[in-house]
Amino acid sequence: MNQTSLLARWSWRILIAAIYLFLLAPILIVFIVSFDTRQYLAFPPESYSLGSYALVFQNATFIGAFWRSLGIGIVVGFGAVAIGTLLSLALTRHRFRGEGAVNFLVIAPFIVPNIVLGVGLVLVLANFGLLDSYPGIILAHLGVTIPYTVRTVSMSLSSVDRRVEEAAMVHGASPLKVFWRITLPLIRPGLIAGWVIAFLISFDETTISLFLVSVKASTLPTEIYRYLEYSTDPQVAALSVILILISLVVVIALERLIGLRKAV
Repeated sequence: MNQTSLLARWSWRILIAAIYLFLLAPILIVFIVSFDTRQYLAFPPESYSLGSYALVFQNATFIGAFWRSLGIGIVVGFGAVAIGTLLSLALTRHRFRGEGAVNFLVIAPFIVPNIVLGVGLVLVLANFGLLDSYPGIILAHLGVTIPYTVRTVSMSLSSVDRRVEEAAMVHGASPLKVFWRITLPLIRPGLIAGWVIAFLISFDETTISLFLVSVKASTLPTEIYRYLEYSTDPQVAALSVILILISLVVVIALERLIGLRKAV
């Protein structure tokens, strides 16, 4: 290997390392600040302790909002997978009038800013009395997460060998039985990936939630936002680290169960 090739390889490695460092720097700073003992956010920390983490687990507001966000995320995950699977089957297996409109509605949340979606959802849900309610926030989160489940399930459906399904029907299996016994197991990785993605998006959604909830159905992100309006202490940094660790655990569990490459 000549010097030019060696220099190019090391330059590329340094560039990649610099990009990763730039992307991870905010997380690393938050992690370090979460151990600070002062009552305000500052870097570098003056001294270190686990006091902020203890305060997080003693904060009834954060704990209550966490369980609400967890419940909403679980319901949204299952709802998004169920609706996304039906839409994926319709879009990948059938041709029908209005298919273009359905495709546009599926990709609309990708191209419309969340703040615009939030305003639109307020105008719609207010007419049905669903503001600051669990049904309202669940419907809003479904609208944001369904496109992701449609993409993951559609990719799984496209990899299914249709001849296996046709062979089952030739031997007398009904379409419903074919879907339940053959298609569903084959697309299970896409379903699991879709559920995890929908859950994480719902759990972390802030912009739309700020428009729709106030007290009754407040989620963890909205409570963190309100907390920061009046306090800026390491407790928020500690909570952020905990949420990052939860996300990592979910992703690692997905990798162990089915493999990220296979899922998405």
